[in-house]
Amino acid sequence: MNAHIKQRILHLALVVLPLASPCIAAPLNEPIKPLPRWHTEDAGRAELGRRLFNDKRLSANGAVACSSCHQLDRGGADDKRLSVGLNGDLTLVNTPTVLNASLNFRQFWNGRAATLEAQVDDVIRNPREMGSEWPALLARLAADETYRDAFESSYADGVTQANVQNAIATYERTLLTPKARFDLFLEGDSTAISDEEKTGYARFKQSGCISCHQGMNVGGNMFQKFGVMGDYFKDKGSSSEADLGRFSVTGRDEDRHVFKVPGLRNVELTAPYFHDASAQTLEDAVDVMFKYQLGRKADPEDKRLIILFLKTLTGETKGAQ
Repeated sequence: MNAHIKQRILHLALVVLPLASPCIAAPLNEPIKPLPRWHTEDAGRAELGRRLFNDKRLSANGAVACSSCHQLDRGGADDKRLSVGLNGDLTLVNTPTVLNASLNFRQFWNGRAATLEAQVDDVIRNPREMGSEWPALLARLAADETYRDAFESSYADGVTQANVQNAIATYERTLLTPKARFDLFLEGDSTAISDEEKTGYARFKQSGCISCHQGMNVGGNMFQKFGVMGDYFKDKGSSSEADLGRFSVTGRDEDRHVFKVPGLRNVELTAPYFHDASAQTLEDAVDVMFKYQLGRKADPEDKRLIILFLKTLTGETKGAQ
């Protein structure tokens, strides 16, 4: 039996959950956990990271910043199928959201970065994205007196590669989106979501979606094959290097078409969906998940209710600036 099918069976066995009554608050043992309402990151480093995140001088030709692709007013993602890099080149995959990214167990669709700091390094040096070389970038930053002062205030050794990476990562760790209506429900407010939204959550669990989308980020904590119950890529009729997923990192055949499961918080804001941006709407995305991950067609009423639930995961973004 395929290892990913075994994993699916195990997950489903662990989450055989009864349909909750729509009129009661969520029990304490729910597989989704609320986000904390605060963070403990150093304020000076986070503010420095915010400036760097929005500074186009991090790219080799001053054309793009981190915020060019991770647009905080668009759910921390990009509304384009593929993002535009420093020379007009397109990224190979759809830009994932930076909001709540600190909760992911790995970064990037193929999980090639273990930390946010490693993710920053990858993007800054990526020739399709920022295309910078660290010596030149550090010289540009050190030539700016305000940056020099800010780095010296926050780091004993001033402007260094490690400190640039850490400052941006520190800022990204502040980009949590708490107080989603579903979080309020989990915290005991049974009126925070409607009866239909509660039923949608019950259908989300009953259908098996919860086997991969759980935890604080409603995902982001495991790898999974895209196409457990069907050949998504064969049916798509075309493929690219990006479709290889985790295989590009490990070279292991069992990792072909394996991706980090995305978190679903704020998902209503981050269309298009999937690494290849093939789903333009939540309705499309749910259809694909039912067909290729769960092995059946989504019942129209189940789909409607599940989408209502998904929209309760949109959190407070005013702090993500």
